[in-house]
Amino acid sequence: MKYFRFRFFCVIALAALFLAACQYAVPAGTATPTFVPTLTATLTGTPTSAETLAPLPPTPTATPAPVAKRVLILSLDGLRADAVAQAPMPTLLALMQHGAYTLNAQTIVPPGTLPAHASMLTGLCPAKHGVDWNDYLPKRGIAKGPSLFDLAHAAGLETVMVVGKQKLVQVTDPASLDSFTFINDRDVVITQKILANFPQNFGVLFIHFPTADDMGSTYGWPSWQYWDVLRQADKALADLLKALDDHGLRDETLIIVTADHGGHGMGHYDANDPLNMTIPWVVSGPGVTAGELKVAVNTTDTAATAAWALGLPIPSNWDGIPVYEAFGLKSPARPDPRCQ
Repeated sequence: MKYFRFRFFCVIALAALFLAACQYAVPAGTATPTFVPTLTATLTGTPTSAETLAPLPPTPTATPAPVAKRVLILSLDGLRADAVAQAPMPTLLALMQHGAYTLNAQTIVPPGTLPAHASMLTGLCPAKHGVDWNDYLPKRGIAKGPSLFDLAHAAGLETVMVVGKQKLVQVTDPASLDSFTFINDRDVVITQKILANFPQNFGVLFIHFPTADDMGSTYGWPSWQYWDVLRQADKALADLLKALDDHGLRDETLIIVTADHGGHGMGHYDANDPLNMTIPWVVSGPGVTAGELKVAVNTTDTAATAAWALGLPIPSNWDGIPVYEAFGLKSPARPDPRCQ
C-alpha cells in the first residue's frame, strides 16, 4: 500500500511540473516575453519597505501627444490690439468669444515686420535669430535656429507659406517649405488665390495679410483707411474659416490669429510706445478652453504653441513657451513678456 501511495504522489508531482512547463513555454519563432512587475502581489501581502509601494517612474517621451492635426497661423501685419473692437472685426471677435485670447500680447524689440515675424515663427528673440534688418535682403541669409517649419517638415508635415511681403521668406530655410507664395496684393486677393487652390493636406499653413500695415504707414494708426482694410481682412478671415469647414478640416485645425506689431501715428518702430508693442493673440480649435488669458504672452509663443499642439519637439533654446493656459493647463509665469 505504501508503494502505491508513493507512485501516486510521484505521478501527481510530475503532472504539476508538466503543467507549469506548458504554462511558460514560448512557441517557436516568438520573442521571449518581458516580465513586467505590478503592484498586485505586493498590495495583497505585507510591504517590506516604502520602496515596495512606490509607483514606477513614467517612461520619458520625446514629444507630447498632438492636440491638433494641423495649424493655421494668420498674421495681420500692423493689427493694433485695440483695433479689433474699434474697426470692428466681427469674425475675429467671434473667434475670441469661442476661443482663448489676449489683447495684451507683446511683440519684440524692435517692433519691425521682418524681425517680429522671425521671432513669431522661430520661437526665438532677435538676439538669437539674428534678423536685425527689415527689408528683402537675400544676401543677409535667413533667421538662425530651427523654425516651426523646420520642425514640421522634418516630421513629414506639409508646410505652406503665403505672404504679402517677399521679405518674409527670410524667416526660415526655403528647403523646409513645401510651398511658398508671394502675392503682392491686398488681403482679399491673397485669400481668393488661396481658396482657388486650397492646400487640404497642410500641417502648417502660415498666411500673412499686409494691407493694414500699408494703410497705417500711409494714412496713420488709426485712420478710416486703416479701419476699412481691417474690416476687409476680417471678411477674408471668414472666407478662410469657411474653406476649412467646407473641406471638413476645421475640427482638427488649431487656428492662431495674431500680428507682428501695432502702430501709432504714422509709424510702429518706437518700442517705448505700448501701442506699437501690444498685439492681439487669439487661438481657437481642438483642445482650446475658451476665455481671456491671464498669462503674459509673447509673439515667440506662437511657434511654441503650434509645435506643442502638433506634438513636435520644442528646441531647448527657444524663448517661446506654449500657452498651456489656452488648453486649460497651468502656464509658467513670465514677468516680462518682451524680448530683444
